[in-house]
Amino acid sequence: MDKNEISENKEILNEETKSSNASSQTMLKGATILAAAALVTKVFGAVFRIPLTNMIGAEGQSYYTVAYNIYTLLFVIATAGIPVAISRMVSSRIAEKDYINAHKSYKLALKVSSVLGCLAFLILFFGAGFIARSYNIPGAEPSIRALSFAMLLTPAQSSFRGYYQGRQEMLPTGLSEVVEQMIRVVVGLSLAYMFYKSSLEMAAAGATFGASAGVTAALIVMIIIYLRDKSKRSALMADSIERAEDDSSRLKELLAYLIPVTIGAAVLPIMFNIDSAMVVRRLMATGWDRVTAQKLFGLMGGYCDPIINLPSVFTDAICISLMPAITTAYTLKNKDELNKQLRTGLKTMMIIAYPCTIGLMVLARPILTMLFFKQHDEALMAVPTLQILSLLIVMGAIMRTFATSLQGIGHMMLPVRNLFIGVLIKAVVSYLLLGVYSININGAPIGTVIAHITAAILNYLSLRKYVDVEIDVKTVFWKPLLSALIMGAATIAVYKLIFMALGSNTVATFAAIMAAVIVYFVTLFKTKAMTKEEVELVPKGDVIYRLAVKLKIAE
Repeated sequence: MDKNEISENKEILNEETKSSNASSQTMLKGATILAAAALVTKVFGAVFRIPLTNMIGAEGQSYYTVAYNIYTLLFVIATAGIPVAISRMVSSRIAEKDYINAHKSYKLALKVSSVLGCLAFLILFFGAGFIARSYNIPGAEPSIRALSFAMLLTPAQSSFRGYYQGRQEMLPTGLSEVVEQMIRVVVGLSLAYMFYKSSLEMAAAGATFGASAGVTAALIVMIIIYLRDKSKRSALMADSIERAEDDSSRLKELLAYLIPVTIGAAVLPIMFNIDSAMVVRRLMATGWDRVTAQKLFGLMGGYCDPIINLPSVFTDAICISLMPAITTAYTLKNKDELNKQLRTGLKTMMIIAYPCTIGLMVLARPILTMLFFKQHDEALMAVPTLQILSLLIVMGAIMRTFATSLQGIGHMMLPVRNLFIGVLIKAVVSYLLLGVYSININGAPIGTVIAHITAAILNYLSLRKYVDVEIDVKTVFWKPLLSALIMGAATIAVYKLIFMALGSNTVATFAAIMAAVIVYFVTLFKTKAMTKEEVELVPKGDVIYRLAVKLKIAE
């Protein structure tokens, strides 16, 4: 091989490396935008759920939770598969410069989801009483009906988001999510405050109506963005290749993605609805009275879910950004790039999930009693439930990363099948454990954790069947875990020292959380859980790394 050939090969290798890094940076940038937006929405959500729970307690939360569980199921059936399906259809066409058919795919999906949304509205509005009675919590009827109006507008909103996600433009989704949550909080809390002294049922219904107001505001934002984007959209279409596609072929492709994704997305809401339908009945059958059984059920939705859902802002963002990245690499038959995106996504998941799980385990009691100070006794009852549910953060992150990768390479039904197997196991485990008086409500979260572990293992085995997965277990799993364990030990030590010195749970909790952030930041670099190259892929990563070097944390 002469010098010219060697030089050419080096240039090709450098270009491939630049392209791979650019792709990883695009994925992480998109994930960062969505994570930032989702973090804001989750903070607003916590601002919403925490004072709401302090107002209406576990009993009122039982009405709210039942309504939201059934709403989420119908929401998923009507719309949740749409963003994923559109994202995949749009990203695969854009990868081939087919901008015209990418846009036509979005329009078709909008029509399909609108029909499903109208059907979901009719079911919720006219079937609210039947649904509430069938779940053995009749007080949830007004809350279910209040949520029905959101179903009329969410299809259009979801279609817009899927279109821009397929273009790997995450800002429109992030902005609309923030506006949606802000309006939801303001309207929902205002209505709940109006009614909570006279009726817990109407207070819960007022809180749920906030979702309908929020969806309306978010749709207005997406329409404005879409109209302002007209010139850019026209420029892309002018530069598009011309390829014949008809609506029937697009519909067939849409359904091929939509049906399995929707079924897969519906499995988790089905799991939550299993809890809604099973918990109160099962607890009453083992000796608990109705009011106490409803309060125990309300512990999960009212006290644990607002906290457990916070880390999902990051894992959701990573999955949304990972999908088009995996799809693009698979479409271009670039197996090395596909593997790199998978490893990057999974490692990022672990770096986020481990400290959240361990932090919640060691600080469950201080956090719950700090946030729900007006319902102190119920907050204490929720401590073991929160500690069990914290395991969902890690297991859910692993499960979803492998599921997203499987769907990105076209195997849409495998994650659905695997999660469904997990749900079947969950139903059996939860039913048996709920019947044990000493375990009671904790049987439900134990079953949910086992379901996620099962699905995660099955997803990994399925992915290995189709992709030559190369995962450095030490780097991806063990190093971040070691950093998180050191953080956990430091966190509980700081909490106990501050609490003994000052006697303030709030001050000690905040001090422990601050210590956790600092210790974890340091240990990530000291254990080499993150390399210089990986840090620099994150937006402003070069600044973060220079700060670590300046502090003599990194070399």
